Amino acid sequence: MKSINVFVVIFLMSLGMVKAQDNPLLGEFGTPHEAAPFDKIENAHFLPAFKEAIKQGEAEVEAIKNNTATPTFENTVVALDEAGRLLGRTAGIFFNLLSSETDEELQNIAQEVSPILTKYQNDISLDPVLFERIKAVYATKDQLDLSVEQNTLLENSYVGFVRQGANLSEADKDKFREISTELSKLSLTFGENVLKETNNYELLITDKSKLAGLPEGALEAAAGRAKAKDKEGWLFDISMPSYIPFMKYIDNRDLRKELYLAYGSKSFKGDELDNQNNVKRIAELRLEIAKLLGYSNYADYVLERRMAMNPDGVYGLLNDLYEASYKVALEEKAEIQKYAEKSGFDGEIMPWDWSYYSEKLKVEKFDLNDEMLKPYFELSNVVDGVFGLATELYGITFKENKDIPVYNEEVTAYEVFDADGSFLSVFYTDFHPRKGKQGGAWMNDFKGQWKENGVDSRPHVTIVMNFTRPTESKPALLTFDEVETFLHEFGHALHGMLANSTYSSLSGTSVYRDFVELPSQIMENWAVEKDFLDRFAKHYKTGETIPAELVQKIVASQNYLAGYLSVRQLSFGYLDMAWHTLEQPFTGSVKDFEEQAWKKVQIFPVIDESCMSTQFGHLFAGGYAAGYYGYKWAEVLDADAFSLFKEKGLFSKEVAAAFRENILEKGGTEHPMVLYKRFRGQEPTVDALLKRSGLN
Repeated sequence: MKSINVFVVIFLMSLGMVKAQDNPLLGEFGTPHEAAPFDKIENAHFLPAFKEAIKQGEAEVEAIKNNTATPTFENTVVALDEAGRLLGRTAGIFFNLLSSETDEELQNIAQEVSPILTKYQNDISLDPVLFERIKAVYATKDQLDLSVEQNTLLENSYVGFVRQGANLSEADKDKFREISTELSKLSLTFGENVLKETNNYELLITDKSKLAGLPEGALEAAAGRAKAKDKEGWLFDISMPSYIPFMKYIDNRDLRKELYLAYGSKSFKGDELDNQNNVKRIAELRLEIAKLLGYSNYADYVLERRMAMNPDGVYGLLNDLYEASYKVALEEKAEIQKYAEKSGFDGEIMPWDWSYYSEKLKVEKFDLNDEMLKPYFELSNVVDGVFGLATELYGITFKENKDIPVYNEEVTAYEVFDADGSFLSVFYTDFHPRKGKQGGAWMNDFKGQWKENGVDSRPHVTIVMNFTRPTESKPALLTFDEVETFLHEFGHALHGMLANSTYSSLSGTSVYRDFVELPSQIMENWAVEKDFLDRFAKHYKTGETIPAELVQKIVASQNYLAGYLSVRQLSFGYLDMAWHTLEQPFTGSVKDFEEQAWKKVQIFPVIDESCMSTQFGHLFAGGYAAGYYGYKWAEVLDADAFSLFKEKGLFSKEVAAAFRENILEKGGTEHPMVLYKRFRGQEPTVDALLKRSGLN
């Protein structure tokens, strides 16, 4: 994206020299499907666009408040759901770019606009006149003959106002405003610090003998990184495509430890990028919000609107899985320790040894490693396979459209069509790490879905990953884990692309946080199915279909380290709940708190230099606070749901149609358990998950 000085543009606008209609964010886009005109958007357009969009949104809200007619579902609840569309469009574009194509200028804009957006939201949710209108409609809900979706919108609107402070005193409303504004800025700072830490670290190695054990592909990628920065040798960083193979294969233990500590100590060094105080302050502010609203802790507040319902529900799940997993994890660790000692290792296995020795044992036990599989997972073939699965299940097709602007040349834009040829969605894919991209993988939308005046306004969805790049001699060859990640994020994308709701706030992924991972995690199940892999897993050189014996090895190895992987995920859930069940502000050591929180599931010695909390973006810069358990909760759902596909047929159109109709299309229009039971015919049980994981 081009960049010019934001403040110059604002000054010129104040003089009337730059008109609002010259800002591409404020008019009709004139692109296919009104997709974001990334080729015309400059950083300097965002702040003026936000200010104009807020102005329009405020006018729309004022019109609702000043309506002299009796409050009705249409003139109040629906009108409020439709208000702020320009702001939603602007924010959708901006915050997606902030995650996937950021720079210092965008980060500065985010810091400036975040409190403005928080004020706008608070001005709505804390407005007594608006709340009185919502209450008036809510009081007559039993006489309104509303549809299920309409009733959900009304319920969400009323409860949403209450949960955002509408019943507070004026003094407490002011306090709520202060807290939420500070929270929004701190969350941005937290994420920026982690990204800067990630980008700042480099390990340049010029002596190739130190890289013994590293596969050819990883060596070539490291050489490519060095060359891109005009350096000689092999360059490593702590992005996943660099970090994971390094930890799995490098024989040099000192180097593994160095990289492990670089990764584990992000924002935990006591410098300007340290997040320890941010963690404590964010937790404290969330607790203050909870107490203002009458809750003992933040988890009580959050979980009231989740399937788990309360902390007891979460701990019940975590503890049940702990009982099934922990002893298995200890047995797995003992096995790895014994194997390492047989290999000449002397001492206790440490975290920087785990991937290395567990990978070697995996090869010995199953004759399988990433390098054996990667030639069959060339990125373009995987794309065809994943898209083809959606076509097989749901009848949808994908067509690249080069006329849809993209924000980076590596991004591809598609039109998505339903089986009857009707347009469903714009879909963007963004696969590889860059300096301006956050780590990890995610799905989001630039524009949601809704229906208005008989028109179904379709969504614009993106998935962003950090997959292995192509090298000078090889195309992008994915690891099996990356294939699973692709399927996972694509499942979220299906949830967005197939949305079929009337109201935008109930559409697509606007569901309970512990339900949102079901559509994503169920997709991962196909990754180990030979009938699926045969469709696309072709050797990038020979075209040979992945051999049956290799697929059998994948299946056989699926439960390798199942206990360890389970307790690792549980540790994050316990840590999350510890921070968010606090009933008094925490002022002690973040590191000590963390170690105590997940002590029961830790199988390695404490590493003083590493800290998870200071880099845990899901909790402190994302939307998973008091909700990280949702990944395990959704595993129960996805295993149970996929068992129906296994029973009726891997590509059963009957089961797929039921999943689409009751889960993917419905969004948050009904309670998720109602939707799930309508699809499955029964409530889920943990049986399928324990069986799949080999933990029963």
